[in-house]
Amino acid sequence: MTKLKPLGNRVLVQRSKVKTSKGGIILPDTAQEKPKEGKVVACGPGKMNDDGQLEPMSVKIGDVVLFSAYAGTEVKSEEANDEELLVLSEDEILVIVG
Repeated sequence: MTKLKPLGNRVLVQRSKVKTSKGGIILPDTAQEKPKEGKVVACGPGKMNDDGQLEPMSVKIGDVVLFSAYAGTEVKSEEANDEELLVLSEDEILVIVG
């Protein structure tokens, strides 16, 4: 999907789509809270521990994860049709869903 390759213990997450309200009303972007859920689209190799050994990542491509509201850095990718992606440290991921 994307040519962006996270380094170390970072992951690239595609946010879930914003859902409409029960009445079918779509709020403007400025009034909406951004989803705190997304799908992992790329993973780094992991981080080196103090002994110089690579610690593998706990998440993998395709995992659906939850993260805090202000976590990560937003980036745009031309390969993903200018969709906003989020670069997170593995430590910023709170939960792997199901």
